[in-house]
Amino acid sequence: MNRFKVSKFRHTEARLPRREAWINDIRAGTTPSCGNHIKSSCSLIAFNSDRPGVLGIVPLEDQGEDKRHVAHLGCHSGEWVKLWRLPAPGQALPSVPGVVLEEDLPVAVLQFHPATDGILVSAAGTAAKVWDAAKQQPLAELADHRDLVQSAIWSRDGALVGTACKDKHLRIFDPRAKPQASQSTQAHENSRDSRLAWTDTQEHLVSTGFNQMREREVKLWDTRLFSSALASLTLDTSPGSLVPLLDPDSRLLVLAGKGESQLYCYEVAPQQPALSPVTQCVLESVLRGAALLPRRALAVMGCEVLRILQLSDTAIVPISYHVPRKAVEFHEDLFPDTAGCVPACDSHTWWAGSSQQVGQGLAPGVRSLAVWAYLCPCPSQPREPPVGDADRSTDQSEGFSSPPSSLTSPSTPSSVGPSHSSTSGIGTSPSQRSLQSLLGPSSKFRHTQGTVLHRDSHITNLKGLNLTTPGESDGFCANQLRVAVPLLSSGGQVAVLELRKPGRLPDTALPTLQNGAAVTDLAWDPFDTHRLAVAGEDARIRLWRVPPEGLEEVLTTPEAVLTGHTEKIYSLRFHPLAADVLASSSYDLTVRIWNLQAGAEWLKLQGHQDQIFGLAWSPNGQQLATICKDGRVRVYDPRSGPEPLQSPGWASCDTSQQEARIVWVCDGRCLLVSGFDSRSERQLLLYAAEALVGGPLAVLGLDVAPSTLLPSYDPDTGLVLLTGKGDTRVFLYELLPEAPFFLECNSFTSPDPHKGFVLLPKTECDVREVEFARCLRLRQTSLEPVAFRLPRVRKEFFQDDVFPDTAVSWEPALSAEAWLKGANGRPRLLSLQPPDMTPVSQAPREAPARRVPSSAQYLEEKSDQQKKEELLNAMVAKLGNREDPLPQDSFEGVDEDEWVSGEWPGFPKGSHPSRTR
Repeated sequence: MNRFKVSKFRHTEARLPRREAWINDIRAGTTPSCGNHIKSSCSLIAFNSDRPGVLGIVPLEDQGEDKRHVAHLGCHSGEWVKLWRLPAPGQALPSVPGVVLEEDLPVAVLQFHPATDGILVSAAGTAAKVWDAAKQQPLAELADHRDLVQSAIWSRDGALVGTACKDKHLRIFDPRAKPQASQSTQAHENSRDSRLAWTDTQEHLVSTGFNQMREREVKLWDTRLFSSALASLTLDTSPGSLVPLLDPDSRLLVLAGKGESQLYCYEVAPQQPALSPVTQCVLESVLRGAALLPRRALAVMGCEVLRILQLSDTAIVPISYHVPRKAVEFHEDLFPDTAGCVPACDSHTWWAGSSQQVGQGLAPGVRSLAVWAYLCPCPSQPREPPVGDADRSTDQSEGFSSPPSSLTSPSTPSSVGPSHSSTSGIGTSPSQRSLQSLLGPSSKFRHTQGTVLHRDSHITNLKGLNLTTPGESDGFCANQLRVAVPLLSSGGQVAVLELRKPGRLPDTALPTLQNGAAVTDLAWDPFDTHRLAVAGEDARIRLWRVPPEGLEEVLTTPEAVLTGHTEKIYSLRFHPLAADVLASSSYDLTVRIWNLQAGAEWLKLQGHQDQIFGLAWSPNGQQLATICKDGRVRVYDPRSGPEPLQSPGWASCDTSQQEARIVWVCDGRCLLVSGFDSRSERQLLLYAAEALVGGPLAVLGLDVAPSTLLPSYDPDTGLVLLTGKGDTRVFLYELLPEAPFFLECNSFTSPDPHKGFVLLPKTECDVREVEFARCLRLRQTSLEPVAFRLPRVRKEFFQDDVFPDTAVSWEPALSAEAWLKGANGRPRLLSLQPPDMTPVSQAPREAPARRVPSSAQYLEEKSDQQKKEELLNAMVAKLGNREDPLPQDSFEGVDEDEWVSGEWPGFPKGSHPSRTR
């Protein structure tokens, strides 16, 4: 900008919207990275959610609804670049990517070519690559970086690539000429996060970073004189990195600092002053990321020259920059033709030397397209692209070539790995129109409300709890009558508490079960509510029988003792259908099946090479699944032999140092494994039980926490409750055997951490309150029930869609002897419908009452004189009645002789006060 020429943007003002225009109810992530955490097109916004590997997708404009709903896209957790073809707002998101590009390290920077279809640049570690997405192979690898690449960006014409590196240098590459940098210079004296942004020409670019005094600074560079900056501006010493958002058409630069609540706007010009301040904007919330909206989506008739999307912890705030103009018309000086969304050429033409771009006019009703030919030095002998498999190139080019074509169909199986599902099952739908409604499938349990029941049902004053049980144990166990809790005292004592007798426990010592060895796991017999199995560190399993009236004295002699393991036992699981059948796992790397009726071991399962983290019976009781420290899921048919039927590697997770759990879900068709990945992130893996070798169907990343997620599965609703020891949150997901696999529901959060969380039998639920699950939450000194309920309007009817017939889990379907001989059984089903309630499916439909305004509202028309009289009468009514007497009218006077002869106090004798009345 010339110093003698006034800028047309000098009066630009930033306008914060009202809260109604915010995109609320989001959960943004704060993972440190070199990215902006949010990107926008002309129709969709993508942002980093609070769950690693998951993007939130929300439409830019509302779709005729009061609230915009956020869909979630499970992208990946690995060293990949995945390209997704997103549909228009209101359509279901794809479950698999269209193209996958493999990298050696996590990708820090990614940007598409501004004019060519299927070309993008990525930066991972010390390498930057130019990719041809159609052929799924790199065209060039930009070398010369001696440290981590922090920024990589195309020039506007797409001929050059600029990079900023942690070695404090800026580099300019012409990838079609040579892989080495054509220019390089030292930019900022500090190696902290540095960013780049090109202006509208190849000659100028902007960098942000830190100087030696840790002050944030902005520099403008001229590539023709690259040895020193054309202009430099020092801001402050804030630790947040500066994100440069530069609009090349207006040359307005917005600087957004992560973790701050202020935006700086400057105008960039090649002449002095090169960086002119325009305006500042104070935000209402802390900035986590920022994105620049494409100019094609601006309100040009309102003179909106910029729009910044601010990403906060819970909302996306659009901030508009307007130039005040009197006339409401299109101003060509503010809105020149901008870059269009139509590619000017394909990858082969661009690699051959073309540098064209399709421009687009912004005038309403005139969306003209024009090809811009940039005058740039093209390589005289362009390098040939790498030659790969011809068949593969031909096939892949059809999947990603131009906008009319599409990526791989979402229904097509992915050949690159499992589907990394979103945390909310692709999104939540605001209505019940269909599972493929506005934002994809959603769970009918998504509005679940978890509530701690009244204190009258709590058991308090618990003392001496053993909070150091092994990770393979749930910490305590419960049935419909009793709770068994291990105590910290010596001798492996177990306290048995009666759920029918809540209240405060006495301060004296409780009667306990004396095991004689430290307790590692314990489980109630599902078919005998008075029998408790306790595993100890002495490799023995003790069976205790609790009296029907409860434990009133110390018991030292168990009903039976099972011996056979040679090392410490850490897991016990009763058979779900057969009576007197128990499975146990031990540090001796074996799983043993016990016949409790005979009091002896029946079978020893082998094949494990390391510690067994967990085991689970299938719902029909025919198979047993285990998860091992060697990273393998094994499925056994115990009655067929001691060796596993399937033993696939758990390639998606690293369990070499951390624990895992396993449970059968989806009517026995799938296996759910909860564990950790290589970055200690807790995650869920869903396997098809009949195709374990093919790897997981879906992988869901949750959060980073030290405790293993303990899954509790409800087969009636298909819901799994997940929480860990020491957590304050319980995750709820509805599981499906097909995409999107995971449907997120409302989670339950407690103010203090719990030491254990178990699911009670279905018969304990209050169906009249639409309570579909009841759990017990073990705290430091108390035990409290938690009810999970579904809000419904017509609660006077039995919600038969929520409460199908449930299995009678307290009655065995067959005996141990029959099961061991090969017989199979099915549980008896029981209806939970109370006799005095009618199913909601049979309830009469209520016709919605229409509120029709009275005809008087339409027929009555008042004149102006009538309106004035009504207004006047209303004002008079506020002042009071005009006929009411005044207050002074009620005052009493004095007699006449008092004025003549009376003497008044305070006046001289013989004088009279004034007779003013």
